Amino acid sequence: MPKTQVLHIKPRLPENLEGLRTLAMNLRWTWDFRTAELFEFLDPKLWARVRHNPVVLLGSMDQRRLEKLASDRNFLKRLKEAETRLQDYLGDETWFQRTYPQSTSAKFAYFSAEFGIHECVPFYSGGLGVLAGDHLKSASDLGVPLVGVGLAYHQGYFRQYLNADGWQQEAYLDRDFYNLPMTLVKDEHGQPLKVEVEFPEKNIVCYIWKLAVGRIELFLLDTNVPENDISDRPITRRLYGGNKETRIRQEMILGIGGFRALKAMGIEPTVCHMNEGHAAFLGMERVRQTRKDLGLEYEAAQQMTSA
Repeated sequence: MPKTQVLHIKPRLPENLEGLRTLAMNLRWTWDFRTAELFEFLDPKLWARVRHNPVVLLGSMDQRRLEKLASDRNFLKRLKEAETRLQDYLGDETWFQRTYPQSTSAKFAYFSAEFGIHECVPFYSGGLGVLAGDHLKSASDLGVPLVGVGLAYHQGYFRQYLNADGWQQEAYLDRDFYNLPMTLVKDEHGQPLKVEVEFPEKNIVCYIWKLAVGRIELFLLDTNVPENDISDRPITRRLYGGNKETRIRQEMILGIGGFRALKAMGIEPTVCHMNEGHAAFLGMERVRQTRKDLGLEYEAAQQMTSA
């Protein structure tokens, strides 16, 4: 069998514009409108065409336009101000630190089937996801030590449109995760960090993607990976997609795989919150893990992990 390699190519930016990449990779810009306006200024028509995705924007820019901006003093001043705002935001003392100075080890995990952060990361369908996204943004502003856990959907939720006869139609679009403001979590050897979830017939391998939402980290599990059979990779293809079996598999990946992903990254949540019942298997996994770690009987482990 011939050996193949997968290459991911990043666009070259002038050195003094590299700050744009840093700004693009932290979703703080989605509620810092001056930074969003900075991206729009790069190329207003292209910004609209890429649906306000700064990663795709930077990868699609005309090089001559970038070189011109690299010598524009006014633009460079705005860029520096945006970088400073982000650095100050991330480094400032927060409400949580002032109010609960003794809670230095607290960590809360928020599990949800969808997160509505922004249209350029389309892992949501409606109110449940928007609520989850707003929780992350608010936690970031307040400095609450929260992490989000969800699923990385390659097609997300469908996009609606009307055909020539006026009937509603749905279209699913594939997303290239390397063209979204998210990064693949890797282990100490530079390889994708993996977690496994046991199913009756086989184990399913999950990769973990990370999004920076201000001060908050959001981790999304992905089953579309080479280690899985072709038939198992679509588990995380669509939000609320497939039949009942697919939905149960998604919920097992979210609840069981999500908690194992946190453990694999050295994150020990003090409290876990389930946004509705999609992460219900989380409760079982916490009990199982507590019994394993502390050698407790089931009843004791259940009581210890209960809210």
